[in-house]
Amino acid sequence: MPKRRVGIIGCGTIGSQLAVAVDTGKVGNASLVSLFDTVQDNVYGLKQKLRSIPSIYSSIDDFLSSDCDIVVEAASQEATRSFARQVLHAGKDLIVMSVGALADKALLAELLKEIGNNNKSIYIPTGAIAGIDAIRAVRQHLDSVTLTTTKNPRALAGAPFFKTSRVNLEEIRQRTTIYEGTAADAVRAFPANVNVAAVLSLAGIGVDRTMVRIVADPTFTTNQHEITAKGSFGEFHFTVNNVPSPGNPKTSYLAVLSAIECLRSVCEGGMRVGS
Repeated sequence: MPKRRVGIIGCGTIGSQLAVAVDTGKVGNASLVSLFDTVQDNVYGLKQKLRSIPSIYSSIDDFLSSDCDIVVEAASQEATRSFARQVLHAGKDLIVMSVGALADKALLAELLKEIGNNNKSIYIPTGAIAGIDAIRAVRQHLDSVTLTTTKNPRALAGAPFFKTSRVNLEEIRQRTTIYEGTAADAVRAFPANVNVAAVLSLAGIGVDRTMVRIVADPTFTTNQHEITAKGSFGEFHFTVNNVPSPGNPKTSYLAVLSAIECLRSVCEGGMRVGS
């Protein structure tokens, strides 16, 4: 199959590691051709780490007119909201990392319509959790799905949730539940921490029925995600303890590895295990 030409939106932790993976041949049948970030220092800093010479863009319109045929959004939920429809409209496939944006049902409907109109695809990596294939297999038989995310308070700092909450992360000395609610609300309150809640919701019973609990624990050195799913099929329980990604404690290293594997699968084709 023809080599896929990869463009990346966002040159932070995940975007940079994806770019390096393509650049060093860890993603076969792919070449890195385009980079876009509103923070130009990020782009030029990344370019210095690469052997290839991708084109750098400061305008999304110019980026989308480049010859990339698959775009990876690795920036933010806001970037997904702003650019995802344009990417598809420009005739390019899209990998979405900031999946929390898709909790917006109106946006999701727009993107699904754009997929149909342009015969393009959206790919969503499983991220920092496990068991998504199993959740999809029983989605018609689920009664409840709960995600419990436990992180060190430092990894939760800066979330919009704390603008209106009385919770003071610096005062937490023991394991403390700081949030309980729907996935729909969680992805807005903690956009950099629980994109996995949106992935889980899309695979299962939706953002309004998937429940999320967020726990701050100062003794934790990992990012932990626990999934409990119950229904007529029985019960699932998955627990994943992730090492934080180097340079960004809000992101699990598994999320980076998942993104690389998703891109590799899309670009290389061939035999695929699981859905």
